Formats: sequence, structure tokens, C-alpha cells
Amino acid sequence: MNRKLVVELQPHQSQHDVDQFLEIVQGVIREPLASLETGEKRPYFHPDRPIICARAPGRLDCMGGIADYSGSLVLELPLAEATFVAAQICEEPVLEALSLASAPGELPRHVKLPTELIENGKLSDYPQAGAYFASRPADRWASYSLGTILALVYEGKTQLSRGGVRLLIWSTVPEGKGVSSSAALEVASMTAVAELLGVALEGPELALLCQKVENRIALAPCGVMDQMTSALGHEGRLFALRCQPALILPPVDIPPGVCFWGIDSGVRHSVSGADYTSVRVGAFMGYRILAELAGLTVRPTDQPGLVQVDDPRWHGYLANVRPAEFEAEFAGRLPAELSGEEFLARYQGTTDPVTKIDPTRRYNIFYPTAHPIYENARVERFAELLRSDQPMAHLEELGELMFGSHESYSRCGLGTWQTDLIVDLVKAQGPERGLFGAKITGGGSGGCVAVLGTPQGAPAIQAICDRYAAATGYRPYVFSGSSPGAIAFGTFCLLPVPTQ
Repeated sequence: MNRKLVVELQPHQSQHDVDQFLEIVQGVIREPLASLETGEKRPYFHPDRPIICARAPGRLDCMGGIADYSGSLVLELPLAEATFVAAQICEEPVLEALSLASAPGELPRHVKLPTELIENGKLSDYPQAGAYFASRPADRWASYSLGTILALVYEGKTQLSRGGVRLLIWSTVPEGKGVSSSAALEVASMTAVAELLGVALEGPELALLCQKVENRIALAPCGVMDQMTSALGHEGRLFALRCQPALILPPVDIPPGVCFWGIDSGVRHSVSGADYTSVRVGAFMGYRILAELAGLTVRPTDQPGLVQVDDPRWHGYLANVRPAEFEAEFAGRLPAELSGEEFLARYQGTTDPVTKIDPTRRYNIFYPTAHPIYENARVERFAELLRSDQPMAHLEELGELMFGSHESYSRCGLGTWQTDLIVDLVKAQGPERGLFGAKITGGGSGGCVAVLGTPQGAPAIQAICDRYAAATGYRPYVFSGSSPGAIAFGTFCLLPVPTQ
């Protein structure tokens, strides 16, 4: 008796990338995989067991970006590009991930962890998991996928009593482009694994747990906007999130006649990079100094370098400091920079549990502190204009808000000449060619540039790509279009069915 796989898709799931992924999964079932230990060929998925599949999109950061960890409002667009994860229970006591190549020149990646590592104390909590993957750079990518299973164990939501779990990963979200490939992988993995293991997770809880995976297992100090957008975003609408810590607001409709594109600079971006981390540290240093200047009560904790602030004024978030308040009371008293050693001696630490201050390093403080204060005001105005009765009349102001955000990133030290070039090329095309604004996205230091325009701006986008390629030798990838987040999309199950 032969077997075939059948799947019932919801109407909105009958997209081209779903069909392509189904073909990939069935190909993996047909083709044996060489064992990591022995080299012997064996099936990766069992042909007689259900396979749970999930899908999560990348995101285009239209406004807000790095101000998320300081409590800002952010506006994010779930992209058409997405990551798929297929999950199946296996008898072998292992956690296994196979990531298939999705672009020319890429190679498949494969990691296998015996579950006994959890039981024998080598992978029994978050610090051990973080140290484990940090010591294995070649396998670190798997911390974003297998880390979701570990997190469910650490949170007491599953015990893996039925053997192990195998994950198959395929993605159209390019890595290192500033469009949250890591969040898409985490959310797709967590969604598939939770369904497979019978773990009930509400959308916000799922996203927050994915952020914990990135912060504590992948050791990347990201905010929460990426995971929230990938999990809870809706097609063609800006996901609105006030990151305090994760207050979901009504989405912002993109008016007819308004378009967003993302232009990839080709400069690889990582939120675990030193620039992003040092700017985040500088922002939390700034908040700690403002708390001192404002006379707030500060208490030490049992963790060196970490303090607690009693803050009825701003509730712990720089984004709640009004620009006028900052200028009148604090801007002239905030240092431009400080060494880590000097800061720790004077202020004992910050309120950020996911970064550490290097005493030997000098940190920029003023601009990383000012950025979320002004960025939150820019995002609030951006949302207000898009929600107005005549949003098309405000395109130039919307564009100026994006340009202002980009300039602020640069003052923080998160710009690159390549992303500056794309923004300058957008300015050169201008409103007369249908383009109104642009900004670097996400964590900065390369990655993608978000562009605001009208449908008439499409030829100008192509012209920008041509000129950028001529200047840099790199042909940009252009992100356009949108798709639902993982929760709205749902999961689907592949079932083996006997055939005669």
C-alpha cells in the first residue's frame, strides 16, 4: 500500500509560496537524508505521521524602529516574503532542524540536539542554552528555531515525553536585510511546534515568548515589534504597537494610492551587532541619568549592573518623555558620552536586563537617548496623518517625518553610506515622480530602506535600483506587497492517506 499526503487549505492559504512549500515537504519525505553521525541515508519525516505547518512573514519597519525598546509607538507592515516551518514528532529523542536553501549559492543547514542535553543539565535553562549556541557559531541559526522548543520546556508548557521533534524550514525572507528574518523563523517555529505539541498560546503570548528566545537563547537584544508583527499583523495594514511592553492598537489602514516599498542596500544587518547593542545601551544609560536628574528613586538589584527605578512620571520608558520636556529640563544636562566604567561608578547600572555595559567602552549617550523621544512623536504624527480624512494631502509631511527618522538614526551612529545613498536617490526622484520619503529600517547599520510613495512611483523605484547598482555593483532586492501574520494565516496539517 502506498501513501500520499493531503492537506486542506483555507482560501487565503492557496498562495504560490504555500504550494511551493508543500512540494518541498513531499520531496523531503521521498528523499532520504544522510545521518549526521553515520552518513547513512534515512527519512527525515516519517511518511505515516501528521506534519504541522506554519507560516510567518517578515516585516517592513515603516516608522518606529529602534525606539521599540524605549516604549515607542511603531508602525510595521507584514511583508509578502515569509518563512515556513513544518514540524513532526519523532521517536528518536532529538530536537532537529533542517533549513533548506532558498536562494542561489546557499547550502542546506542541519542541526541535531539530543534531548538528553536538557535532562543532564547542559541545556536545562535559558543561560545554558544561550551559552551553548554562543559557543557554536556555525549552529547559532538553529537557536531561533530549536530555541522555541527549549523555551516551551523552560516555561513548563511541555516535557517532550513523546520522543523528539523535527523541524523543516524554508524561507523567502532574506537574512541580514533588516526585515526580521529571525522573527519570522521564531514565530513560524513556535506556531508549528505549539500546535504539534498541543500547547495553547494566545497571539501576544506567543510573540513575547519568541522575543524571549531571541533575547535569552539567540542572545540578540531585540525589542518586541518584530515578533508581534510577524505573529499578529494583517495583510495590507500597518501593525500599530506601543511597546510598553506590547500594547496592541488598532491597525493603521494604508489609504488607496499610498505605497510602501523596501529597498535592500546589500549591507548585512544584525541586531546582535555591536553598533545596535551600543546604541541600545546608550539609550538605557540616558534613561538612568534622566531618572537621576528628575529625582526618581533608584534601587539596586541582586544583579550587578541592573537597577530598578520607581517611575510614576514616565513609567520606565524614554518614549514617554515629551520633546518639549526633554529640551526644557534635560537636554542641556545630559552628557554626550561616557565610558562604561565612569557610568557604572556614578549610576550603578541601567534598567535593561538584556544588555551589559562594557567598562572599557565609551558610549554615545545623548543621541541614543534623544532618538526615541523624538521618534515616538514622529510616529504619533505619522499615524495621525494616515488616519486623517485626506491622507493624500499630507504625503509630503509624511515623507519629511521619514527623512527625520533616518537622520536621527545617523546621529546615533546607525547609518551607512549605502543606505544614505538610497535615501538621497529617493529625494532626487521626489514627489514629482511619486516618491515622498525614505528611512533606514529596523536596527540600522545597513539592511533595508523603507520608501513611501504612490503607485506612480514604481518606475522611480526601478531607476533608483539602476543607479544604486551602477554606483555600488549591487542590484537591490525590492520588497513590495504584504501578507497575513502567522495567527491570521493559521496552521495546516499534512496527513498521510493510504492509496491503492
